[in-house]
Order: sequence, then C-alpha cells, then structure tokens
Amino acid sequence: MSLHFSIIIPVYNRPKEIEELLESLTKQDFNEKSSEDFEVIIVEDGSGNSSEKIVDKYKSTLNISYFFKENSGAGASRNYGMQRASGNYFIILDSDVIVPSEYLSEVKKALKDNYTDAFGGPDAAHSSFTDLQKAINYSMTSVLTTGGIRGKKKGIGKFQPRSFNLGISKNAFIKTKGFSEMKAGEDIDLTFRLWENGFDTQLIESTFVYHKRRSTIKQFFKQTFAFGTARPILNAKYPETAKLTYWFPSLFILGFLMSILLFIFEYWQFFIFYVIYFTAIFIDSYLKNKNLKVASLSKLTTLIQFMGYGLGFLQSKFIKK
Repeated sequence: MSLHFSIIIPVYNRPKEIEELLESLTKQDFNEKSSEDFEVIIVEDGSGNSSEKIVDKYKSTLNISYFFKENSGAGASRNYGMQRASGNYFIILDSDVIVPSEYLSEVKKALKDNYTDAFGGPDAAHSSFTDLQKAINYSMTSVLTTGGIRGKKKGIGKFQPRSFNLGISKNAFIKTKGFSEMKAGEDIDLTFRLWENGFDTQLIESTFVYHKRRSTIKQFFKQTFAFGTARPILNAKYPETAKLTYWFPSLFILGFLMSILLFIFEYWQFFIFYVIYFTAIFIDSYLKNKNLKVASLSKLTTLIQFMGYGLGFLQSKFIKK
C-alpha cells in the first residue's frame, strides 16, 4: 500500500520543546523532500502558554496544521488529531522528542518490508541533553532496570508500543477508536485492544527518537508513579496480560527499606544485595554514557523509578479511590 503519514503531536505548555521537534522535522531526508510527503498536526491541549506562534514559524517549511482545544489529556488530544488527519498512517510523537533526519525514511522502509497496522520505536538520549536527562533515559531503557521492554527485541516478548513514538494505521484507529480515557497506561491499553481486533504490532529498532523526558527528579517520580497506578487497572481490565514481574518494583522498594532497617541492627547481609545491584547500575551506565556524573545519577534515577512505580502500583492495588 502507498503510505501517507500524518504526524500527530499533542502539546501542553511546552512551546520551546515543540520548536525543537518541528525544527528536526524540517530536516527529514524522507524521499529528499519535506512538506509534500507528510503532514504535521499540532493539538494544543488547553495550554496557558500557547505554541501557536512557534507553529506559525514553520508553515512555510512544513505541511502543518494547528488546533486548540479544551484540556482533556494527551490520549484524547491524539484522537482529536487523528480524526482530522488526511493521511492513512498516523505517527504519534510526544512534544519532548527530537527525531533524527532518517526517522521517516526508516519507518517507511520497515513498513514496506514488514507491514503491521501499528509499531513502536525506542528512545535515546541526545548528546545535548543534561546529565540528569541522560540518567533518566538510562533508567527507563536499560536491561538492568526495565528488562529492555521499551526498545530492545531481545528483552521483550510481543511488543507493546509506547505513545512517545508510536505508529497506527487509519484503519486500526477507526476499528479501535484510538486511545481510551485512561490518563496513564493509555498506550498499553490501546495495544491490547489492537491485539483483540486482530492487528499486529512490531518494534522498529531503527526508528528511535531522542526523548528528553522529565527534567527534574520530582517530575520523574510523578511520571513513574502514574505508570505504576495504571498497571493494576490494566491487569484488572485484561487479566490474561497480568504478570508476576509487575510486582517487582514494589517488592524491590519494600526490600530496600527492610534492608536498611536490618542494617541498622547489624544484619548487613540483605543490604549487600542492593550495594551490588547499584554498583552494577553505575558500571553499566558508565560504559554506555562514558560519564561519571551520569553514572552516579543513574543510581538515583533508578531508585526513584522503582520507588515511583512501586508505590504507585501498591496504592492502585490496595487503596481504592
């Protein structure tokens, strides 16, 4: 089939980030053209700090449309954009990513070689990112922390695309009705409904994006906490997808707190496990980033990730709102 891409980008109070993303889209080597090959749809989700002036700057170099709507969350904003798209294959990007120049070319090549109605791509840290952003990226993507489920084929089973870098055909969108009203975990929920409707998904490793993620420890904790609260809801909604491994972050944090308590009473044997683990995190992060500060911060961001997800999971599981 002939592929016509519509890139859907929801944005909320992030004009500076959207400018970096749009600039990267102007540099696509896709068929050695630019605006004729794909369209870009910006959906402003009720922002107080509008991106409209930034978008206007790119109307001469991109086939771009701007829509402002009342705040309803990222999932609903993506649906809003897809409903107004003219392409037959939608690419969903978060506003805090930058795409390499070959991104669309790699998507097109991969889908022509092995067509699926949905795909996901991994993320990476750009050299310009802060040390904290690089450490967060490490914690979110390393085999030692997430098992590689966010972008390494060897670390996953059936791939579940994530909404920061996700593609879905118009046909699949119409059949599934897109993202649900969930505020977190809505991308995983969409994946499960794609499978239920007979659509295949795949990981395209070459279609990575540079993902800035949250810029502070507090924001990163809130994000991972939200991820954790979503998982028990998904487990209840799709019980056949529930796994014991989803309990790991909660058990890890409870064990860590218990090991500290036992260490105070001179039972150091349990604490030594965490010393070994975080030493491995430091070494692995250093080998990947070649930066001692990033390696040190990776220990902190990994702890925050487990704490956020683990506590969010426990609250959602046992404390009903």
